[in-house]
Amino acid sequence: MFLILLVAVVVGFLLVPRILSRTSIGHLLQNRWRFLEECFHAHQFYKIPKFNQYMQENQLYHKVLLYLNSIPSAGDSDFVNLFSGNNKANEITLVINADQVFPDSFLGSRVYWKFEKDCFVLKIRRKEKRRILSTYLQHIHKVADEIEQKSNEVRLYINAENEPEKNGRWKSIPFTHPATIDTGMIDSEFKNKVKSDLELFLKSKQYYHRLGRVWKRSYLLYGPSGTGKSSFIAGMAKFMCYDVYDVDMSKITGDSDLKLLLLQTTSKSMIVVEDLDRYLVEKSTAVSLSGILNFMDGIISCCGEERVMVFTVSSKDQIDPTVLRPGRIDVHIHFPLCDFSSFKNLANSHLGIKEHKLFPQVEEIFQTGASLSPAEIGEIMISNRGSPTRALKTVINALQTNNDSRLSGKFRLSHKLSQNGSVTGSAGAQRNLSHSGSIDGLVDMSSRLVATGSTRTVDESSETGIFCMENGHTGKELKKLYGLLKSRSRRKESVDLDGGGKL
Repeated sequence: MFLILLVAVVVGFLLVPRILSRTSIGHLLQNRWRFLEECFHAHQFYKIPKFNQYMQENQLYHKVLLYLNSIPSAGDSDFVNLFSGNNKANEITLVINADQVFPDSFLGSRVYWKFEKDCFVLKIRRKEKRRILSTYLQHIHKVADEIEQKSNEVRLYINAENEPEKNGRWKSIPFTHPATIDTGMIDSEFKNKVKSDLELFLKSKQYYHRLGRVWKRSYLLYGPSGTGKSSFIAGMAKFMCYDVYDVDMSKITGDSDLKLLLLQTTSKSMIVVEDLDRYLVEKSTAVSLSGILNFMDGIISCCGEERVMVFTVSSKDQIDPTVLRPGRIDVHIHFPLCDFSSFKNLANSHLGIKEHKLFPQVEEIFQTGASLSPAEIGEIMISNRGSPTRALKTVINALQTNNDSRLSGKFRLSHKLSQNGSVTGSAGAQRNLSHSGSIDGLVDMSSRLVATGSTRTVDESSETGIFCMENGHTGKELKKLYGLLKSRSRRKESVDLDGGGKL
């Protein structure tokens, strides 16, 4: 009789939780049953905080979060947050809620997780910790890595205001920018060089360590506004599957704050500082030049590896040379205003045309020195994408307006310079002329023509690893320009600057 009663108790012990779980009351009783069952065991508790004592993000915390959101018991919790997918609207993501306790099973043992504010708590039976703890954590790492590999989600981090009461300065969102390196408005051959450079960097951990160098690489993107620098950065991040840390220097309170911000970034990340020249030249930040230099390649920069640092400027002319030296900046990438070659790429991508009867007219205008940014021309094409002919005519009008404005400004400058001298012509009319001023104006105009010409060249320095893409004229055009300067110089030398001679 006693044996029968004992068997009945054991069977009830095994079956009652399954029976009760089919109703809401049963679910509550099942939880209480498990609670009573666990009361007969001693437990060990492990905390996994989001940040360490240096306010750096705990990578194990991130992996535990991915893992727990993937196990079925997380969805069985009383409260679960639901989010739509970042890339697919019909993809639903489960995110566990705070203060929820839910179980997990591993190697025949049951463990419990609780999510508190910026912290996970693992509850495990003390007698089982030696047997399963190490392998369980390895299992979590493996599953989380598989989830990350499948999702390939890139995140954008921005630095918030310095608020000591809050943990962490970086706030993140999914980075879904559609740009790629191939959609950039620079030369195709140069895009391939950038890709090759990034791929080589990804494989160079042992090489950098053998040289005693931190495994990082830095890029400078320079050129006028609207030439595609920010979009190219997005393409680089997507190409490498690196998270992007966009540093807003205006929210940094000093050199120490900048160092702390860098400490809180992770490996496999791209750290971006846009418009660096504005902060350096205008001194519109509390960070000193020394602080920026240390941020770029000082001791603090070795706090993490497998990083890419990207800086953008409008012009390198006013930048302190110490900022641009090799080691701080490894690769220079120039983003020029649009020329005819870039225009044809824009027409192909925006309007779907490779040739058009108006192309020769557009090329002729570009040869006069007129130019617009790729963003300006691209916007015209987007607005008129229903009619390629109308789009090209609008581009032509915009280029002509830009050219007329440029020449008008050049004429006003030349006229102002000519007020330094006076020449009397044969008809007795007095004309103002400055020999040096006019020559300087022509030289300046020639420099501008070279800067906005239609022939693109690529210069690569293999020793320093610096790539530069510049614009220039052909030899024939330069000879014609030189002849014009020489002829004008001779005519002005024949002028009697005392007022008695003739041209």
